[in-house]
Amino acid sequence: MFISQRVQSVPPSGIRRFFDIAATMHDVISLGIGEPDFISPRSVRTAGINSIENGETKYTSNSGTMELRVALANHLVKLYGVKYDPAQELLITVGVSEALHCAMLALIDPGDEVIVPEPCFVAYKPSVVFAGGTPVVVATRVEDNFQVTGEEIERAITPRTKAILIGYPNNPTGAVMSREHLLEVARVAEKYNLIVLSDEIYDRLVYGVEHTCFAALPGMCDRTILLGGFSKDYAMTGWRVGYVGANREILAAIAKVHQYIIMSAPTMGQSAALHGLLHAEADVQEMMRQYDQRRQVIVAGLNTIGLPTFEPRGAFYAFPDVRPTGLSSEDFCERLLIEEHVAVIPGGAFGACGGGFVRACYATSMANIEEALTRIERFVNQVK
Repeated sequence: MFISQRVQSVPPSGIRRFFDIAATMHDVISLGIGEPDFISPRSVRTAGINSIENGETKYTSNSGTMELRVALANHLVKLYGVKYDPAQELLITVGVSEALHCAMLALIDPGDEVIVPEPCFVAYKPSVVFAGGTPVVVATRVEDNFQVTGEEIERAITPRTKAILIGYPNNPTGAVMSREHLLEVARVAEKYNLIVLSDEIYDRLVYGVEHTCFAALPGMCDRTILLGGFSKDYAMTGWRVGYVGANREILAAIAKVHQYIIMSAPTMGQSAALHGLLHAEADVQEMMRQYDQRRQVIVAGLNTIGLPTFEPRGAFYAFPDVRPTGLSSEDFCERLLIEEHVAVIPGGAFGACGGGFVRACYATSMANIEEALTRIERFVNQVK
């Protein structure tokens, strides 16, 4: 009776159960956790060590070090032409998870609705609920390459709609939104005076296409809360450094939440992130090259096995359709783990429309991917 209704209304993560089972087993190949298998680049590690050795173990400014914010502002201008004032329009956070949570608390009042296209990262809907809002789901389909359209979003709008939350490149599908579809979303946001929260944590991990930063679209910078970070692109998950870019009024509100619940992102993590921006571009490019090779192998392998897999163009996930086996995605994942010691995640963990699919993360070695494909093929042949 002591637990809040908000917390009770949110189910436990659908991912965690499979990790818990896998942790009790030997010889498991995990295609489950969404984390780079690379270690952080040498310049990043050295900067973090030097920061500690130099005694930089105290809080920074609530907003993060000015050096990191200036470098980040320059980085976003160079990549996307998006201009943020590092003093008043950029905030360094403890990963994108904290950035999203603070943004929701700063924006949402009880009863406000946030449109959330699915499948999506598991924290999106809970972040809305914890802020007192109501997530309104818009389902995407493999036939449309899991890209949401402006028309689909517009149909979900009510007088209580306040924001749209999108995440591309997408976790779990690997989909990348085309500029054309993003412009559709932008027109809807402008028409109905909505804020767009754009989670672009995988922005550098795209293959054969260009990433379009939502804030760079015409007229969208002031209407966008840009969420990003260093965990995926720079293999810096454990350093916990993310950021928010927004207009001054909105960022001040987000920063107010941030200063009361966090104080500041880790000081040595900020030093490491700064050196990542300034010195690790070659490392990012090499990781992208290897991810692309793995992407091609796993997608071709899954298709050959008989699990139709559309071509992911971003992040490091494949999202095969397991319905040809006659199993639900949950049964497929559980049996594959128990019988062949391969861990993948049921698509339904990322939204109801992900049912019938599973997420396979290819942020692991090529040897692991090839062995996993051998085991998956053996399993599929047994259950068909």
